[in-house]
This record gives sequence, structure tokens and C-alpha cells, in this order.
Amino acid sequence: MKPLFLVPFLSLIVSQAFASDPSPLQDFCVADNNSQVFVNGKVCKDPKLATAKDFFFPGLDKPGNTSNPLGSKVTPVFVMQLLGLNTLGVSIARIDFAPWGQNPPHTHPRASEILTVLEGTLYVGFVTSNPDNRLISKTLNKGDVFVFPQGLIHFQQNVGYGNAVALAAFGSQNPGVITIANAVFGSNPPISDAVLAKAFQIDKKLVDKLQSSFWMDNN
Repeated sequence: MKPLFLVPFLSLIVSQAFASDPSPLQDFCVADNNSQVFVNGKVCKDPKLATAKDFFFPGLDKPGNTSNPLGSKVTPVFVMQLLGLNTLGVSIARIDFAPWGQNPPHTHPRASEILTVLEGTLYVGFVTSNPDNRLISKTLNKGDVFVFPQGLIHFQQNVGYGNAVALAAFGSQNPGVITIANAVFGSNPPISDAVLAKAFQIDKKLVDKLQSSFWMDNN
């Protein structure tokens, strides 16, 4: 029989193991960007000072600028843009695609993603973890929905001749994003070319060429 004092401790461990973002302990916790206190997330401002503006984000109907090498633009509405999202465990983003534009392979370390196509046709997919590394992919049309599990590498590609628009919802106020090419070949400082040459089984000169390329961010 476990001592009673262990029960709250074990409950805390279990709750933390299953939680993505901290659960709210009050009605809301509007983020205070002026606070100098560093916490896991955002410090709350006095709830008596909260207004409708803290829970409002305008302009998600406006197309993002896709005039870039990737042909895509992500317009995030995370806790940095919408302070009222703090501790609520949700966020959203609009993704615009030029014809044949893509949201390149990336991962969200803190959230699963559910994508809804509003316009156009997208080829999307994710890759399962080692050792299988199985590609699960599908072509989506207007009104279709697809889910990307938390932490798995995934992508979206416009396979139509017109523009495409999608809306992505996340299970975190700040899902984070790691674009694979940027992280591997555009890190600061650079990863050793010897390490990458061996990892990818390619020549060091190719690694150097890739590292000298401009790795853009579509956020």
C-alpha cells in the first residue's frame, strides 16, 4: 500500500505527462509582455485590467505575401500575437500558397496540428518516427481536414494552378516550429560539415554549398 503522501505527488507527475500546455487555474491569464519575470509560458497581467482587445486579433481574412522562394506565407495567431491565448492551450494560423508553393518539411515540438483547406488543392503528409519512417500523405481539396501528430515532420504543397489557402489549429498557445532544412543547414553556428556529410552520406563540398545557401522562413 502506497503512503498517502505519495498520492498527490504521483497525480502531479501523471497530469504533467499528459498536458501539453499548463492548465488554467482561473478564468483567463492574459499575457503580460511588459513583465521581466521569466516563467514557462507568459506571466499573467491583473485580470481586472483585461479588455476585449486582449482576446481579439484582426485581419486573418487578408492574404499573406507569397512572393518568396517557397511560395507560401504563414500568418500565426499565437500567444505572441493574441495575449488572451495564454494558458488556454490553443492557437491558429492562416497559410497562403502561391501556385506550386509549399510549406516545407517542419515540425511543431509542442503541439499537434489540424489543417482545413479553405481554397485550392494541397498535397500534405507526415513521416512517422524511426525505425519505420513511413510517409502518410493525401491530396486535399476545399473543405478537407487533415491532422498532423505532435512532433512529427510534415509538409504542405500546393499542387494546383491557382492560389490555395488553409487554416491550421494547434493544441498549444505556442506550438513552436522547426523547419528541417533551416535547422540542419542554416544553424548558427553551423553544424560541422564533417558531421552532416557523414549523416547524409554526401560530399563535404555539397554540405558547404547547402550551408552557404539562404534558408528563408515563411512565418
